[in-house]
Amino acid sequence: MENSSTPLQSAIDRYLEYLRAEENKSPLTIKSYTESLSLLARLCGTADPLAISKQSVRVFKSGLHAYRSKNGRELTIRSKNHHLTVFRAFMRYLIVEEEMEVFPPDRITRFKEEQRKVKVLFPEELRRLLDSPDTETRIGKRDSAILKLFFSTGLRLAELRSLNRRDLNFDTREISVRGKRGKVRVVFLSDDAAGALQSYLAVRLDHLSPLFIRDHDKAVTAMPPGEEYRQSANGIYRIVKKYALAAGIVTDPSPHTLRHSFATDLLRNGADLRSVQEMLGHKDLSTTQIYTHVTNPQLKEVHRKYHGKG
Repeated sequence: MENSSTPLQSAIDRYLEYLRAEENKSPLTIKSYTESLSLLARLCGTADPLAISKQSVRVFKSGLHAYRSKNGRELTIRSKNHHLTVFRAFMRYLIVEEEMEVFPPDRITRFKEEQRKVKVLFPEELRRLLDSPDTETRIGKRDSAILKLFFSTGLRLAELRSLNRRDLNFDTREISVRGKRGKVRVVFLSDDAAGALQSYLAVRLDHLSPLFIRDHDKAVTAMPPGEEYRQSANGIYRIVKKYALAAGIVTDPSPHTLRHSFATDLLRNGADLRSVQEMLGHKDLSTTQIYTHVTNPQLKEVHRKYHGKG
């Protein structure tokens, strides 16, 4: 690892170990934090956490602006702010856990972000997408269940991929899901999604644990749990892309587009923001508020229809 002998890198290594051992952070989170803190060590202009100052923060921010990925792309504002958030968390750890007198993390300010634009499907596009798989085939039944489950629950790709058969409760139409930061939430199956899942499971001849698998014929003779047959994240991503293309949807939707469509569908039909926050598994309500601009045209219509008519 770069700069392994510096006080800063040693402190970073201790922090990452703390996240693993004490905070039980997922491997993906550890990987993300490692990347951010590696950038910090390279770009902040100091090798000692005690020497981090207002100037160091400024140098780091300038470094983020100038940084280019391997393919020559600059960082998005959102990515820069993620690195700054990790920087702040690291400094907070040094103060609280190691009792070091370092630069105050609340003085590490983030860049101002424009409101995120959310890609959603129009109702007719969504219908075409969900109707695209050929449900006369086993693969089509699986893919139909994947698409309908995405729209019924708003699950993230990683959450849907990690589901096992035992996680489904068809009696209550509920699924208990472990999301980001290990937080467990309950999501709900629509009649359409429940029917698609039952139809798919009815043609499964294996005894493996994963809800969605590949190589169905080989899986029949495999011993449980059969983790090696679990459908990959890339595989599920490609499934969504395949049927979007077949449905003639030119906006190039992804699994996350179905999550966005799930949220906006709820809000357009009168759901309150906090309920949608719970169903999406958002930590902060501000994250869920990115969907409000999609539903604002509805408010404009209400204003036009009802205001000043007395």
